[in-house]
Amino acid sequence: MPAAGAVLARAKMECGDYAIRIGRDGTWYYRGSPIQRKPLVCLFASVLRRGEDGSYWLETPAERGRIEVEDAPFMAIELFWRDCDCGCGHPQQCLTFRTNLDELVTANAAHPIRVQLCPHTREPRPYIQVRPGLEARISRAVFYELVALAQPETIDGREVLGVWSEGVFFPIDESPALDMAAD
Repeated sequence: MPAAGAVLARAKMECGDYAIRIGRDGTWYYRGSPIQRKPLVCLFASVLRRGEDGSYWLETPAERGRIEVEDAPFMAIELFWRDCDCGCGHPQQCLTFRTNLDELVTANAAHPIRVQLCPHTREPRPYIQVRPGLEARISRAVFYELVALAQPETIDGREVLGVWSEGVFFPIDESPALDMAAD
C-alpha cells in the first residue's frame, strides 16, 4: 500500500490519431466539419503539445492522441502596439498579438517572431511562438502592420528590415533594407 499522500503514477493511454485537423487558416475540424464552439476549441488548444518529431498531440493526464496541423495551430489576427519602458536602450515598444483563440502574446526573447519564405512563391510566412513548440501564423493584414513599423538595422554586417519588441530585434525581411524614407 502506498504511503499517505503518495501519488500513483498512471500511464497515459495512447489513442492513436484523433480525427481532428487544424486548417491553414486556424480553423479546427472534427471529421471534416468545422468545430463551431469556440470554448471547445480553446479547451483542445489548452492541451495541445508538440512532439520532438514535429507531430502535434492533444494530451491530458489520462490520454493522448495525434492531430493534423496544416501549417501552425494558431493565427495571429490582431496587433497591439504600445510604448514600453524595457530599459534596454533600443526603441521602446511592445508588440502584442491576439490569436484566433483570444490568447495574447507579446513578442520578446521567449516569444520570437520568425519569417520563413515559401519555397514555391518566395512570399514571406511570418510566425510568432505562442508556447514552446507552438506557433501562430501572423495573418497577412497583421504582417502589413509589422512592415509599416519596420526599420533597418545592421546584423552581421548586413542591413535588414525588422521590428523591435521588448528590446529584441526581429528581422522580417532578410533582403537588403530599402530606403524607407523614399516612400
